[in-house]
Amino acid sequence: MFQRVTENDHKAIAAIIGDEERVLFAETIHEEYSHDELSSEHIYPDIVVRVQSSEEVSKVMAYASEHHIAVTPRGAGTGLVGASVAVEHGIMIDMTLMNHILELDEDNLTLTVEPGVLLMEIAAYVEERGFLYPPDPGEKSATIGGNISTNAGGMRAVKYGVTRDYVRGLEVVLADGTILHLGGKVVKNSSGYDLKDMIVGSEGTLAIVTKAILKLMPLPRKRVSLLIPFPTLAQAIGTVPRIIRSKAIPTAIEFMERDVILDSEQYLGRKFPDNQADAYLLLQFDGNTMEEIASYYDETAQICLEQGAIDILIADTEERNEPVWKSRGAFLEAIKSSTSAMDEVDVVVPRNRVHEFVEFAHALPKEIGARIKLFGHAGDGNLHVYVLRDKLSDEEWQKVLDLAMEKMYAKARALDGQVSGEHGIGLAKRSYLKQSLPPEQIALMQRVKKAFDPEGILNPHKVCED
Repeated sequence: MFQRVTENDHKAIAAIIGDEERVLFAETIHEEYSHDELSSEHIYPDIVVRVQSSEEVSKVMAYASEHHIAVTPRGAGTGLVGASVAVEHGIMIDMTLMNHILELDEDNLTLTVEPGVLLMEIAAYVEERGFLYPPDPGEKSATIGGNISTNAGGMRAVKYGVTRDYVRGLEVVLADGTILHLGGKVVKNSSGYDLKDMIVGSEGTLAIVTKAILKLMPLPRKRVSLLIPFPTLAQAIGTVPRIIRSKAIPTAIEFMERDVILDSEQYLGRKFPDNQADAYLLLQFDGNTMEEIASYYDETAQICLEQGAIDILIADTEERNEPVWKSRGAFLEAIKSSTSAMDEVDVVVPRNRVHEFVEFAHALPKEIGARIKLFGHAGDGNLHVYVLRDKLSDEEWQKVLDLAMEKMYAKARALDGQVSGEHGIGLAKRSYLKQSLPPEQIALMQRVKKAFDPEGILNPHKVCED
């Protein structure tokens, strides 16, 4: 059993911080701290501490460890699986004031940041200086600490990889308050177990990230997008393995359907650049010259036409690119605004089996009695499938949701897929993770958790814990 935060604890923690305005207690805690972006769970922490330094995090963790109080780290709250919900109440550590860019090292191509810096702030900062931070999750207002905690991927993962591939070093605080420095600016490292990579994707259950050294790349000078309409989504998705085999190296390959595009049009109040098809592929290529990029997309365009594409629409300027990608970036919020509530599956399957999962998802609404909408990263096999509540009662919604999740995760397993491609497990997907992995693997994860956090106070009941 964890201890609840008392008035005496409140005073002690406020004394550690030395600034009463950064410590919220009892009725002063805002409602936003009770949930994340999508979670149906609403649980208030006993106290929220808005930290400004690694030392403050260390002292709060040492206090929590001594008094056996559960601690939930939180960034911008944009997560979709309840990872930042304070299940055991206790202390919530809000990292958003640790939001400074600390160093751009052009010699080593690294950027050192605090965890509360937003993804869009990193992108703007480095691109103005001729560099690229490649990971590009759809939620640009997420913090980099949140991205690290879920190993976020995004649309550019096809060419560049995911967050883990760009984390060179971390400063972290352990459950007992110990501060560790893992990795660094070195390009290669074979010095023992890679604890840094274990922290990436651990959703705040092993340690709290207080600083990150990120790998940068030179900014490509040119970008071109292809918007490719197809008669059917099956034809569109079926074309993707051929594009991958051609070695054309697109930066992103997205798929989308007309009904989601219509939601986006209504949400944004602006028309999508094309309306001649029910299904589209959206590809992006980057490089240093238009000739280099053209050598890639010419072959890709020919492949798409051979597979039944209706047209090839080329966006080779920022003015043409912006409306297409803005519409794609609005899909999640657009779907959310079209219904009373929703829940999400972000399964990942082998790229050559994406079409099988999509066909399965298209047939599911008739079986479960609820609408489903989906889009996703066709280039890396990560699908975002949303079950919509609309006017279902609480009882009906829970039955529909349980049935839909059970069937979709079973299908993902049958296709050699995994529970989550980039959003994580958190609170909401724990049971499905345990169904998808052998018990020996879950037991090993639990032993890792025990080694990092012997008392189990860091973000309890998340990922692999009951």
